[in-house]
Amino acid sequence: MFRINKVKGKPFPMESPDRPLTSCMEENRQILNHIFNKCSDISVREFQLDYDKRIDAFIIYSDSLCKPEMINEAILKPIMLELYVNKKELLGDVPGIILKYLLTNYKAGTISRISEVTDAVMEDNLVLIIDGYPVGIKTSVQGYDIRQINEPTTEPNIRGPRDGFVENLGTNLSLLRRRIRTNRLKAESLTVGTLSKTKMYVCYIESIANEKVIQEVKDRISRISIDSVLDSSYVEELISDHPLTLFPLVQYTERPDRAAASLFEGRIAIIVDNSPSVLIVPCTFITLMQASEDYYYSALFASFARLGRFVAINIALLAPATTVAAFSINQAMIPVSLLNTVAGARENLPLPISLEIFLMELVFELLREAGVRLPRTVGQAISTVGGLVIGQAAVDAGIVSPTSVVVVGLTAVASFTFPDYNVGTSIRIARFALIIMASVFGIIGIIFGLMILLAHLCSLRSFGIPYLSPIAPLTPRDLKDTFIRVPWWAMLTRPRFFGSRKPQRNSDQQMRQKLQPPKRKRGDTK
Repeated sequence: MFRINKVKGKPFPMESPDRPLTSCMEENRQILNHIFNKCSDISVREFQLDYDKRIDAFIIYSDSLCKPEMINEAILKPIMLELYVNKKELLGDVPGIILKYLLTNYKAGTISRISEVTDAVMEDNLVLIIDGYPVGIKTSVQGYDIRQINEPTTEPNIRGPRDGFVENLGTNLSLLRRRIRTNRLKAESLTVGTLSKTKMYVCYIESIANEKVIQEVKDRISRISIDSVLDSSYVEELISDHPLTLFPLVQYTERPDRAAASLFEGRIAIIVDNSPSVLIVPCTFITLMQASEDYYYSALFASFARLGRFVAINIALLAPATTVAAFSINQAMIPVSLLNTVAGARENLPLPISLEIFLMELVFELLREAGVRLPRTVGQAISTVGGLVIGQAAVDAGIVSPTSVVVVGLTAVASFTFPDYNVGTSIRIARFALIIMASVFGIIGIIFGLMILLAHLCSLRSFGIPYLSPIAPLTPRDLKDTFIRVPWWAMLTRPRFFGSRKPQRNSDQQMRQKLQPPKRKRGDTK
């Protein structure tokens, strides 16, 4: 009944790969053989739908993207059962009869061009072409394996959901649908990459997200002209307002709960196929300092942890540069007792403190990079033990002072507190620049460097939103979720700087009163 051919062999001359399908099955088959020439995983199976009327047909699919068992059991077997056992007659529009009565339970549809056939085969579809009809039938028979849903390793948490995005586009969208069960959650499909043809979804909540920002996101994606998009990082760089800045203007996450919370704020999520990192825009510096756990603990604990992060960012950025400036140029600002202690520890050392700290920071960056590239169990040991061993050995050998090791170690610990990895990378690069300026100009150099950094941050925009919102420009009513987090019963409005069309989370005054904790009278024990 069947004849299976692997696509190979002689080129077949044709006018254009985008030509329409013809009524001659053999001609269509030869054109597809030419297009998929030397593609060993593309299979063609020829068979007859009706012996009496001699209706010939063939199916074409990819072995690497489809399951042969599913093709046999879910596609071919039902068709043959109806035609040869139940004696169903094929009269009139054969493709329409098959699509309406035999493939009703599957994602099936008709296609009429050669380019649509090639795209369908490359998108884990099977295509059925029948002799005498200039159309084909495509149906999904996805058969490749996908990674199971696990907790993201880059964003671990103690409390909250444990699932994370994977590399499958449909699975990632379903994780959002489970958290936002409304028809107002829209997912518009786009395709980028002339060769990779990577699909992506632009997700937003209708009537909450700003229409202008949505249109700007779609316009920027549509302007992407590149042959391949292998990860969401490609899209992140291509749609960024300022591609050459150190600071991330597009946020990414592997946590569905974080993405869903961003959608509720009026922001937009971009899900890219084959990538577990979902992009979120617009992005501000404050949103990069917010962790998902901040909203799973009490407001007091979350505020304490968030304030600790802002202290840590100042330590990670300024501690090495301030040490260099204080002990090399601006020694008058140090108490005499502390200066004598440090001077005694630095006696007979060959290098100035500025060069010591710069080299120690460089060594720590090398250890960090080595820990990332090595296997996980070995990498953690290298980055931790290596730093301790090298630091202690450098002090014992009289190359660096204990002060430099303490400052570099404190800076390293502070740099690990950022919820977003890209923020830590930006701070590390800025730290090296401040060390150089402090070694030349002292405290004046640090102040000048901070002024340049602040002016740069104020000039940044993410899809039209100021990067330092709601601090610059100042929006007092949005400060309730910046340096601290107020209780949920007090967060009744969404961040206004995102331009949400519906800033009120709930406009019902009675509902607001229900959310507030009850007021107890004196002496009331109930």
